[in-house]
Amino acid sequence: MQASADVNQRIARIAAHLNPPTNNLQMEGSSNLRWENCRAKGGSPGFKVAILGAAGGIGQPLAMLMKMNPLVSLLHLYDVVNTPGVTADISHMDTGAVVRGFLGQQQLEDALTGMDLVIIPAGVPRKPGMTRDDLFNINAGIVRTLCEGISKCCPKATVNLISNPVNSTVPIAAEVFKKAGTYDPRRLLGVTMLDVVRANTFVAEVLGLDPRDVDVPVVGGHAGVTILPLLSQVKPPCSFTQEETEYLTSRIQNGGTEVVEAKAGAGSATLSMAYAAVKFADACLHALRGDAGVIECAFVSSQVTELPFFASRVRLGRNGVEEIYPLGPLNEYERVGLEKAKKELAGSIEKGISFVGK
Repeated sequence: MQASADVNQRIARIAAHLNPPTNNLQMEGSSNLRWENCRAKGGSPGFKVAILGAAGGIGQPLAMLMKMNPLVSLLHLYDVVNTPGVTADISHMDTGAVVRGFLGQQQLEDALTGMDLVIIPAGVPRKPGMTRDDLFNINAGIVRTLCEGISKCCPKATVNLISNPVNSTVPIAAEVFKKAGTYDPRRLLGVTMLDVVRANTFVAEVLGLDPRDVDVPVVGGHAGVTILPLLSQVKPPCSFTQEETEYLTSRIQNGGTEVVEAKAGAGSATLSMAYAAVKFADACLHALRGDAGVIECAFVSSQVTELPFFASRVRLGRNGVEEIYPLGPLNEYERVGLEKAKKELAGSIEKGISFVGK
């Protein structure tokens, strides 16, 4: 009898996937099997991850790549439009993570409850001629609303903030969390990984190496001159001419503009950003698991300079940022670049803090 009951349960579960009920009533012949419950069966052990802005240009490839991550057991996809379709599409991938979709602000709290890691690519993309500051008024309000939800529903989650301008949105998030009494600076990380990914790629091109064998620390912020690649600290050790240094620094700082102009109005750096975001999220998940020696660059609350936030190498652990490394020795070109970066960065940080204080 037990074997027969198990068979019936499996048949009912398969039927629920193939023919989901049109209402919320229990399926005939099942004690507690509904379509949404069936989708949670067989989930792999791991972490619960939410993507806020999952239907956007960055969000969709980011969601697909996170569905492939073996450390993810539950993947929540939230956006104000189009999440049902994205969720249905990605949920068909035969990987361990269970996918659930959430649509509209009325479902934001459900999307966030119990999450270990929250990734935020939400916001409008850059368009030709648009600076990151042009994005500010729209994206600042979006980030504030989402962070209010995080502070209420998963205050201990690690937050990976992608929404631009990162130099301002990270201070906005910090102020929102402070107001809610949930701020933990170790768990709020601005994602600058795309600058590192670009730096590794462009330097590898100049040196004739595989980008995977190159490591370039990129410090400062995540816009224009605030992006400061420390080419004197490249691994493997190498030297560059002044011309190469200027070329590489400029290209790394303007990589986003390069993509925006190449797409000619059809979008910004969505695919490479999704790749970089997943690379950084994977590092955070390994750190949450307890892996040692997880070191990446990120824009965080910092005392490396006199500024309250700064991007530099950090060591990640179970509680987020566990150690922030000093900048190390800089050459004259980098020292000049650092002063330019700090001047620009100070205004962007203050702009974010002031936005929440209004």
